Amino acid sequence: MRGTFSEELFLTNKTGSRLYHEYAEDLPIIDYHCHLQPQEMYENQEFEDLGEMWLRGDHYKWRAMRCFGIEEKYITGDAGYYEKYMAFASILPKMIGNPVYIWCALELKRYFGIDQPVTAANAQEIYDRTKAMIVQKHMTRRWCMEHSHVELVSTTEDPIDTLEYHQRMREDPTMKTRVISAFRPDRAMFLEDPEFGPYMGLLEKSAGRQVGCFAQMLAALEERLRFFRQIGTTVSDNGVPYFKWEDYTDSEIEAIWEKAYEGRKLTERECDQYRSAFLVEMGRMYSRNGFVMQLHIGTYLNANTAKVAVVGKSTGFDCTDNRTSVYSVGQLLDALTRMGELPKTILYPLDGTKIENWAVLAAGFCEGGTKAKVQLGAPWWFNDQAFGIQRQFEACANLYPVSLSVGMLTDSRSFISYPRHELYRRVLCDYFGRLAERGEYFGSEEDLKGIIEDICYGNVKEFFGF
Repeated sequence: MRGTFSEELFLTNKTGSRLYHEYAEDLPIIDYHCHLQPQEMYENQEFEDLGEMWLRGDHYKWRAMRCFGIEEKYITGDAGYYEKYMAFASILPKMIGNPVYIWCALELKRYFGIDQPVTAANAQEIYDRTKAMIVQKHMTRRWCMEHSHVELVSTTEDPIDTLEYHQRMREDPTMKTRVISAFRPDRAMFLEDPEFGPYMGLLEKSAGRQVGCFAQMLAALEERLRFFRQIGTTVSDNGVPYFKWEDYTDSEIEAIWEKAYEGRKLTERECDQYRSAFLVEMGRMYSRNGFVMQLHIGTYLNANTAKVAVVGKSTGFDCTDNRTSVYSVGQLLDALTRMGELPKTILYPLDGTKIENWAVLAAGFCEGGTKAKVQLGAPWWFNDQAFGIQRQFEACANLYPVSLSVGMLTDSRSFISYPRHELYRRVLCDYFGRLAERGEYFGSEEDLKGIIEDICYGNVKEFFGF
């Protein structure tokens, strides 16, 4: 049994290995969806240690630690990063079959040149080695992006965000990675939230225009969308935990908006009507402003309400759900198509077991003039591991041309998560290699090279207009 990292990870055939090492391995990275903090990029502080690099903000690792019964103190609590690292190191050897194990191996190899896995016996040694290297190489936030050949990063901000640090980075001649932001209007869609009314006040102040009805809210959101456009972004991001299409009239939506603004109780049907209208209007807005509409579908947020109340949101208590149907999203796409205002759209269904249905839906809304106008996004969140990636290739290449994909993203809060792009590229090339060796693809080498380069780099630049 090998005791070190193998450069043939996930490359199970000779053709796939050659394709990866010759064509995919050294391509730059465009990370068009993540949750990194712009202020951290701008301030560019050196990391304290491997504990901070691995465990700050990484809910994947937090979930795993809770599964092993580790106290919250060593996860999101007030323990130091060294203590948190040692707690995590105690479970990492037991994470066989889990992507966290592979991600950590890739991160140790790519950022520190360490081939050995972390064990109870060497945890202290690896901590000391990596801490010394952080100081020696001055490993900062930007260093991690530059070291990984990251060409562009898109963070995710609310419409009322000032984009102060994005503006500063644009003016900073030492900034080598281009940073933009996705426009994420979720707080204007979640009208059941008690903060909906107060948020409208914040939006009004940010946009500098009155927000006293649904139409005025949309005008304010568009004002902010155009502000985001000034930093070069063409990306929107819409979280859709639950969406059921429900027909509506303009007068009904205005009345529903007023009820939500005043904090009055809403019916389930009213919520569904509002979300239907909101997503239609945002789609139209994206279309006329040249934005791509990303729909992240199927989250079950804050499942463990007792823990969320103590620890906070986005800390590892969100789950997958399948309540949002293909039919409802299809109704949304159809409404926008009939209006002639369907923007470029990427669908990210979290329920990977039904991925084929979403692939068929996406193909049904493609049209002349725009390549891959509606498409499946990368295997997302709980699916962004070798099995989930492979499953999507196997299932969806039969139904939607995989060669048109805009490739991988990190969806991460970690500055050392870029090896997830490497993992995706390895699985992709292995998949193509198996097809070629089985005689199921017998095109030219140049064609195959072009397909790999497009999926890993070229398609995303063309689709978003970067």
